[in-house]
Amino acid sequence: MAIARVRPVVAVAGCLLAVAAATWLAPDLEDRPIRPSDFDSEVRALDQDIGTIVAPARQSMAPQQALRLAHGLYRRGTLTQRSSDFDRVHEVLDGLNRDLGADPDVLLFRATLDLRFHRLGAARASLAGSPHLGGDVEAQLIAADIDVQQGRYDRAQRTYERAVEAQPTWPALARLAHLAARRGDSARADRLYAEAEEDVTAKEMRTYAWLKLQRGQLAFTRGRYEDAQAHYATAERAYSGFWLVDEYMAELLAARGRFDEAIARYTRAAARAPRPDLFQQIGDLYGFIGRVDDAGPWHRRALEGYVASVDRGEVQFLHHLAGYYADVARDGASAVKWARRDVELRPHYATDDALAWSLYVAGDIQEAARVADRALASGIVDGHVYYHAATIKAAAGDADGAARWLKALHQLNPRYRDFHVHR
Repeated sequence: MAIARVRPVVAVAGCLLAVAAATWLAPDLEDRPIRPSDFDSEVRALDQDIGTIVAPARQSMAPQQALRLAHGLYRRGTLTQRSSDFDRVHEVLDGLNRDLGADPDVLLFRATLDLRFHRLGAARASLAGSPHLGGDVEAQLIAADIDVQQGRYDRAQRTYERAVEAQPTWPALARLAHLAARRGDSARADRLYAEAEEDVTAKEMRTYAWLKLQRGQLAFTRGRYEDAQAHYATAERAYSGFWLVDEYMAELLAARGRFDEAIARYTRAAARAPRPDLFQQIGDLYGFIGRVDDAGPWHRRALEGYVASVDRGEVQFLHHLAGYYADVARDGASAVKWARRDVELRPHYATDDALAWSLYVAGDIQEAARVADRALASGIVDGHVYYHAATIKAAAGDADGAARWLKALHQLNPRYRDFHVHR
């Protein structure tokens, strides 16, 4: 039995729209009524919609209602970043699998959810679970997202390009833009993001804001702060209460030396989306400006969050754990342990880079240099990869290699030594 499709928001380039927020209030006059943020309004509408589904069907639920409930819970989870919402999505999808078997829409939804949490094998299994998904464009895009996470960039690009040629929708365009940026074609990436914006309707301002943030981040990582600021400001006007705007704005403010404003933005974002990686960013910023005592509590909260996630059987923070132990705790052995586990799941440039850096911190310089070369051989253009490679090659006695990648780093982003986040 196939049920009418209610599609979740699908992953963009292997990473789903990470959108969430709470109240953001624009400066207002005393006599002006306080308006709820766009985030508040969306969460309220979702809660009402979820309530109308659950209340009349406490004992049993029709498949279409159940899928609608799962979709609403998923959207709520992407907004609030609360694991409890995603746990409920799992429960609903498990029930639908029992009732319907290999329903293509349920399998596609499950693949989307598994990809979000880096369960790549499970995501591929879901896509392979129904012959009806073989020609489905969204299924093909998710399969390409998995390819990106596993280092198969050429195959992913071909899939994205075929999808764009067939129908240039914003999800396909954004994926292709993300990969173009990673492969060093920032001009093409920006054009594709701009084209994706044109496909967004007036009802999708959260999506529009997200696309603006991607263009801003693209400019930021090339050292073009004014361009980044303009895109971030447009995103904030488009969708108020967007915690991701606060996060990206905080990084930009810190890079410009406006540390108090950056900390205020960061703490506001963390209050709305209590993610451990956000806690670490706050701790990292305090450490960057020499306020070590202030950094400590935030770093401890980050580590607690990462460990709690792993204890729940999740794997999406393995990369962050490797980075935490390498850069904060300076515990090379622990960093290598988590980095190797992440490489096993997602063998691509970022996990190789994290492993190389972890090996360097652990004192295994020659192995670090070998893995750094593997990350560089991917052809991905990334400032962190270049910086780590230059540092490792200098430690290994390869002065020419260190100079080469340091030069590439400065050509990519002459402001690299400003504060920045390793996402």
